[in-house]
Amino acid sequence: MPEIFINGQAIEARDDQTVMEVAREHGHFIPYFCWHPQLSVVGNCRMCLVEVEGRGLDIACNMPVAKGMQVFTNSEEVQAHRKAILQFITLNHPVDCGICDKAGECTLQDYHYEYSGQRSLSHDEKVRSTKFYNLSNRILLDNERCILCLRCTRFTHEVSKSMALGVERRGDISNIRPVEDRPLSEDPYSDNIVDICPVGALLSRQFLHKSRVWFLQPTPSVCPGCARGCTVQIWHRKPEWKLKALDPRQNENIARVTPLDNPAVNGPWICNKGRDLAQMFERARADEPMLKGRPVAVPAALDEARRLIGAARHPVALVSNWGSNEELEAFKDKLGEVFHCFVKQDWQPQPGERIEDDLLIRGDKNPNTTRARELFGHAEPDFKDGTDLVLVWGEGFDFAGLPPRARIIFLNSYLQPENGHADVFLPVSIQTERHGHYTNFRGTVSAFEPCFEKKPGVLHAEDLIKALAAPARGHP
Repeated sequence: MPEIFINGQAIEARDDQTVMEVAREHGHFIPYFCWHPQLSVVGNCRMCLVEVEGRGLDIACNMPVAKGMQVFTNSEEVQAHRKAILQFITLNHPVDCGICDKAGECTLQDYHYEYSGQRSLSHDEKVRSTKFYNLSNRILLDNERCILCLRCTRFTHEVSKSMALGVERRGDISNIRPVEDRPLSEDPYSDNIVDICPVGALLSRQFLHKSRVWFLQPTPSVCPGCARGCTVQIWHRKPEWKLKALDPRQNENIARVTPLDNPAVNGPWICNKGRDLAQMFERARADEPMLKGRPVAVPAALDEARRLIGAARHPVALVSNWGSNEELEAFKDKLGEVFHCFVKQDWQPQPGERIEDDLLIRGDKNPNTTRARELFGHAEPDFKDGTDLVLVWGEGFDFAGLPPRARIIFLNSYLQPENGHADVFLPVSIQTERHGHYTNFRGTVSAFEPCFEKKPGVLHAEDLIKALAAPARGHP
């Protein structure tokens, strides 16, 4: 292992590392635009220039380590070249930070403040280019802001393998453009290029002019869209920036979803389905218990559910594979001996959805099948003769398949016709309203945290299960 020196600090490096990788590992920050740890090295932004004793300036991203090399990341010559690079990059940049969605997260903004801070030295008119070019039905491109780091093209070639983007023409009129026979709209990972764009060139249609990022806060969560269980950040309005006059619903809505880097599960990527969690979570909610479609108070619904459980001789439970580990374990512990339990599939693949691939997407479109089957087995739901009570937990089961004379207790979160058909309907909280964990198909456990408060008439499933358990435990 060669020993190198960065800013005078002796560091043991591996033979296969670059100066950029070694510096990052040991706390020496080197600025960059085009380099990304998950993409190939192209070295076209030149922002990561460092000084090597006896060799002069070179780019750290593509410089292999060599025994005894002396690297300086902030010498006077390095500082001068950083300023020159930033002058060059902003030569034709519109500097429209005031209306740019990337403001507050823009590395060009940050680097200019940190390493340059000077007004443009050019007096020539900027070269104009295409504004709001339609890359796909999800992404817009502002070519005036683009610095041609080529992260987006490399992502589609090396990660998603859609080969959907390339560079058209050369020089100061070069533009990122979609490949004609490979539409970006068919790439189920396309929105990752918005995240990795270091400036505001690539814009999400979902988030376009929706909010300033400093009005938002991220909450760590897990994407429930498939058995991969990708870790994500759910962004929502900060309490101190609560809207009072414009649209108060924005205070309880998901503004956007981004990946939460997790090498054990999804790395720095998620699929587009994970970006669309707002469509999944923000459907019309059920927020009051019912008895045969008649709204009642929570205590009355609980009493009737307990009575039905106590009176049942052959009760069956269809357990949700969207339940958290804690909820599933509570059901097993408190009601597992009362009910004959089966795991049901809450969600099936939707029309047009990619079923499975070699990157992230799994065929099972539910987040916690692994833990549910560990606790309740792999058998398909089955109603023996004499089933007189069925507890249905979660979505996805057609009530037409239930025994015709069986009483029904239904635990669900959304407005659906089945709610009013159940003998007892109990509304339960959703993932964004509670703490919990999911176990993915590989057995990796990931946590999610609440973003919003539940409504008063809505119950947490774990609390509900415990409330039902005591009077039911003594019955066969």
